[in-house]
Amino acid sequence: MLNQILTHTPVYVWGILAFLVYRGVIAMRPREVAVKKLFIIPLVMLALSVQDVVAKFGITGVPLAAWSGAAVAMTLLVAKLGASGIGAGRTPGSVLVPGSAAPLAVMMAIFVTKYATAVTLAVAPQVRQSMPFTAAVCMLLGVFSGYFLGRLVGDLLAWEALRGKAQHSGLAVSAL
Repeated sequence: MLNQILTHTPVYVWGILAFLVYRGVIAMRPREVAVKKLFIIPLVMLALSVQDVVAKFGITGVPLAAWSGAAVAMTLLVAKLGASGIGAGRTPGSVLVPGSAAPLAVMMAIFVTKYATAVTLAVAPQVRQSMPFTAAVCMLLGVFSGYFLGRLVGDLLAWEALRGKAQHSGLAVSAL
């Protein structure tokens, strides 16, 4: 059965996996990035999550409520409790981002969740009607989206704080 599942997986799925691993490995190293590039992965992960919820479960009460509730809760939690750790970049409009394995882990969790859901629905399409299954999958995808959105919010708040410190200390704000 595993061989059937793997051989019937479209090739583009493996391309997506390779891209996610590549981006996750990059995130493990400290790097300097333009502030506007901080939006890329959270928006890509948000789009993948929403697309999956809509395609598999539709935009109805339970899927939408489960996804959005989990996404909002996790966004607030990560923004509030997650330590950003970003610093001022050397070039204007950039920040130094510390390396972390967390983005890779969350991207792999998203991939596995989406893949397992697709396989489950292909093998047992009747589970699409199961509210607990629908709610669990949508909540998981919402949690993952919320992680990336919360991290983005935290990074933007830290960047604003860095800019505020630079203004108060008389440093050139454009350097941040």
